[in-house]
Amino acid sequence: MKSIVRKKYSIVDLFAGAGGLSYGFLQTGRFEVKAAFENNRNAQKTYKKNHGDAAVYDDVADALTVEIKQKLGMVDVVIGGPPCQGFSNANRQKNHAISQNNSLVKKFVQAVLHLNPTAFVMENVSMLQSNVHQFFVDENDGETIKKYGIQTTATTIPLLDAEFLFEGAEDVVADVETISRFLWDEEEYLVLNVIYKNRKNGNKLIVALTKHQKKLLKLADVLLTVKGDQHLSEQWRAVGRAIRTYFEGKLTAMEAEKLCVSIEPAIMLQRMLSKAMEIHDNKIVVSKFGRNNGLVAEVTSMAVIEYIKKILGAPSSGYVIKDGVLSAATFGAPQKRMRFVVIGVKKECASEGVDLPKGTISEGSFNTVWNAISDIEDVEPFSDVSVGNEGIALLPKKINGLGGQLRDSKKLYNHVATDTTPRAMERFKAIQQGANFHSLAPELRTTYSDPKRTQNTIYLRLNYQEPSGTVVNVRKSMWIHPVKDRALSVREAARLQTFPDSFIFCGTKDSQYQQVGNAVPPILAKAIAEHLCRYLDGDNDCNPV
Repeated sequence: MKSIVRKKYSIVDLFAGAGGLSYGFLQTGRFEVKAAFENNRNAQKTYKKNHGDAAVYDDVADALTVEIKQKLGMVDVVIGGPPCQGFSNANRQKNHAISQNNSLVKKFVQAVLHLNPTAFVMENVSMLQSNVHQFFVDENDGETIKKYGIQTTATTIPLLDAEFLFEGAEDVVADVETISRFLWDEEEYLVLNVIYKNRKNGNKLIVALTKHQKKLLKLADVLLTVKGDQHLSEQWRAVGRAIRTYFEGKLTAMEAEKLCVSIEPAIMLQRMLSKAMEIHDNKIVVSKFGRNNGLVAEVTSMAVIEYIKKILGAPSSGYVIKDGVLSAATFGAPQKRMRFVVIGVKKECASEGVDLPKGTISEGSFNTVWNAISDIEDVEPFSDVSVGNEGIALLPKKINGLGGQLRDSKKLYNHVATDTTPRAMERFKAIQQGANFHSLAPELRTTYSDPKRTQNTIYLRLNYQEPSGTVVNVRKSMWIHPVKDRALSVREAARLQTFPDSFIFCGTKDSQYQQVGNAVPPILAKAIAEHLCRYLDGDNDCNPV
């Protein structure tokens, strides 16, 4: 019987990272990469090493040019995961008013309109489905909002808490020249902020003050020369005096705490200035700067998901759209990773609508950490990334299920891990499977300025009998091997993401960890790609077989 030869479809990958999304598409055997766009140099190297001869460009803005469009020709599918943090998340415990990453979502939408593929797939964090993620409306959005009927909402950007308000604050944040005059450079702010951040931990506070003494005294000299009788001038001189007083007096914890009280207003005022400058730099439309339980900028916002669906789902764009949250575990990944996915297909290919793929694995049958990494438990990882890049020979071993699928190389590459300090080893030995930093005795919970607020993913020892949580940069989070007293290796993290051993990561150790954490699990991407083929292969005016 003659086998049916099915068409291969072209893909363009935006914000490609290491290429987990496009790698899953390639695993189907139905797709080929025409181009990828990624500005991180190490991720570019990884992408090129694992995706054949695909052209890789630095800037996603290049995808919007006529030249690149002509070079690419017809594109069947545009895929990508534009970073999007949303203003509500960006404001939480951070100093920034606006997430610069929001503009990247707009570029994804613009690229889809420009390249006009038959279909597109966008993936992102699961919270993107809610109205928590919003764009602040800028001066360039007016025409788009009107054309596509995008709903907007009046909102405020908090700039300064009420206890730090002063006469004329509204005039200061409204004037770029005044902001520029009083805004410190980043290094000056950071050296003071590192002191303030450690204010609740006496020992760390003293250490930080000692470590940064020269920089702090240099800052004090600058601040003491500030002229003028404005509120900000007086606050800057007060900080200079407080720093001088501390270092010329008794270097005790009590005096250090007094210093933190003295510098707090300046820290809050600098954050105010920084946020105000972001608003001006990003051309955010401000109806007014006013007072509402503190100083605020009154602006307008629109939900990110509404922006995407209104534009790409418009009749002029021609896409039928479906969005929702997919659980990677239900598709075979050994981790409880929830991802928001938007699929759009041209109407002529989806006359009866579009659905998302459905995972077929139920909770009781999820793949576990054991399924993914237990076969390399006794392979000692390297600490030197260059040695890890060369790989270590693996003895033949028959493994069923997920482990067998991932172990597709005679060498184990990227099996590198962070060196364990004596202090970290104490913690490793004390933490049981499934437990984290919070399970430690008080004397071992001294690393962070406020241990009670430490996330549950920090110093997490994985449980062999369960899927892992969402894989992030496990080096920064200090994830621990289930049964070994050491950090999880890059390769082990990659397996939890369902990258096979033949997929090789490039760059520094930290970059490799970050690339793994940022990636889409290929096993999930493959399921999305196979599902998409149902529409692309349709017997209509779309793409006949």
